[in-house]
Amino acid sequence: MSRGPIPSEESSEEPLLPPLLLPPVNADRRLCGPYTAANAIVSALVPSARPELVARYDIELRTAAPDLHDVVPARRQSRAAHLPKAERILVHAPRRTLRIANGLAEFLRDHLTGTGPRALVVENTAEADPTDRELLQVLRRRISPGLLTVVTREGGASPDRLTPEEHDERADELERRGAIGPRLGAVPYHREHGTDPRKAVESLKFAVEWCLDAGCHHAVVELGLRALPLVDPEAEPEVWWRFLHSTATALGSLKREDEAEALFDRARQESVSPVTHAAAAYSTGMLKVRHHDPARRDLGTALAWVNEAIAISTLLPDPGERAFKLGFDLNGRALIEVRRGRPGKALELLQQAIDLAEQGLRPDEHPIHRLVLLANRAQLAVMLGRPEGALEDLDKVIAADPGYPDYYIDRGNLLYRLGRAREAVADYETAMRVGPPFPEPYYNRAEIRFASGDHHGALADLDHALELDPEFVDALANRAGLLVSLGELGRARADTEAGLALDPGHPYLLCALGQVKTAEGDRAGAREAFDRALERSPSLSAAWAGRGVVSFEAGDFEGAVEDFTRALEPGADAALLFNRAMALRAAGRGREAAADLARALELAPDDEDVRRELAAFNGEGRHDDED
Repeated sequence: MSRGPIPSEESSEEPLLPPLLLPPVNADRRLCGPYTAANAIVSALVPSARPELVARYDIELRTAAPDLHDVVPARRQSRAAHLPKAERILVHAPRRTLRIANGLAEFLRDHLTGTGPRALVVENTAEADPTDRELLQVLRRRISPGLLTVVTREGGASPDRLTPEEHDERADELERRGAIGPRLGAVPYHREHGTDPRKAVESLKFAVEWCLDAGCHHAVVELGLRALPLVDPEAEPEVWWRFLHSTATALGSLKREDEAEALFDRARQESVSPVTHAAAAYSTGMLKVRHHDPARRDLGTALAWVNEAIAISTLLPDPGERAFKLGFDLNGRALIEVRRGRPGKALELLQQAIDLAEQGLRPDEHPIHRLVLLANRAQLAVMLGRPEGALEDLDKVIAADPGYPDYYIDRGNLLYRLGRAREAVADYETAMRVGPPFPEPYYNRAEIRFASGDHHGALADLDHALELDPEFVDALANRAGLLVSLGELGRARADTEAGLALDPGHPYLLCALGQVKTAEGDRAGAREAFDRALERSPSLSAAWAGRGVVSFEAGDFEGAVEDFTRALEPGADAALLFNRAMALRAAGRGREAAADLARALELAPDDEDVRRELAAFNGEGRHDDED
């Protein structure tokens, strides 16, 4: 391919680019919907890619390019992939598309390694679906410009101006080809501008269902809102409700809860179906309890809505439908009870839902629903201090659906809590393999590595977690604290600033900021940061410990003792006992200091600092407070 000056939207200059990876790609979502650009890129590269590389990223490739399913066999699948659509009850989290983008970036990076620098030109980005915009950001972040230069142009060719009859012909032609991609973009577009509203509805129905199943929530909202005006809720109540429910579900996932609730209000106004009213009530309750803004969560209103759903579902005449719908509603009520601080009541409700599934459903019916109930029961068992029962449930869940990565995270966390760190790491590493890349398993493994003294391994895991998701605030907080301990104050400060820009009140980030300021000698700034952290999380041990250091360095020895004492409330810790001992000695309370040092030595018999200070005490033969 020839070299040539191609303008970038980010510069008025025309840089000399490396050879083009493929001809310029049109990202207009009206072509193939979500992943229009990704589809073109993947379709061009997969035929020449190494088979093991294609197999490694099968989920990501099949999502971005659904017409390559015959070329890219499904190697990793959850049990849900083999179920009827009505039984696929799990909705992908909004960050699912970031996981897909990371996998595609790794595929592209590994495919290009050793081939020399290339350029990728993507046009019409102003009309691109958010999935493609997200992918382009990830490509720029994760692939070196020395390997791939990404150039984007907002403009590009506009759609042809066609008559309604010509739109019909274009849609007919695309449908005859049998490809899925155009059915997510071009076919609905042409059908909407054609002569047959019924065909437009059918095309939009296919696109909405596919996009919801893939976790492309922005596309679901756009397509669903285009479809609703075309359907009469009285003439076709089930089709209308399906569009409304899918659209509202996607809106809720995108933190647009008010718009979602307005659609459910509309359902209550337009429908007299008990099933619709129960589902709308349940969904409204979940919007109230899960609102992305904690200040707007309303547990009382959520409880009222879910109770209404339960009341309606209890009266459904079909036993199987009643068992499923009522169990679903009881599970939602259990979540509310957890948020109300009543895990025992939540467990009772979950058990009722499990019993309904066992007694009212066929053995092979709604397996994902059953697994969700078991997984939730496991979480409640942990809250109630019954970890062995929780482990039994999670073992069953994973055995029944070994291709679902999130359950490995849950079990790994439980195993670590039980002191089985090696098995926990094995679960985290399985989670890394069975799904698209996501940061949580690396973040969790970092905690285990840190606890075992492998600070550089922990840092590598946190670095990778944040490469996958730079907005993972908890990982920024942990890495900032670790960097302080390694003396990398510049990087630590950068992490605290990045994290606090995303979540200004995050207590662990404020604590890390306090640690940075302490190391820099800014006692006033450190004290302010620790105080702010404790306002948000009064039991945060690290913040009390950090404030204790500041108090000690300022000469407030009694204040330091009080702070270290609060830091020790969760349990004895050798380092904290040592620090309190130093504060106690400085405050003239030698006997108490010696006791702390003795206890610290029991916990850390190889700690030379503790042993030296305790020996000094013993050598003095008396303590300051005995004068």
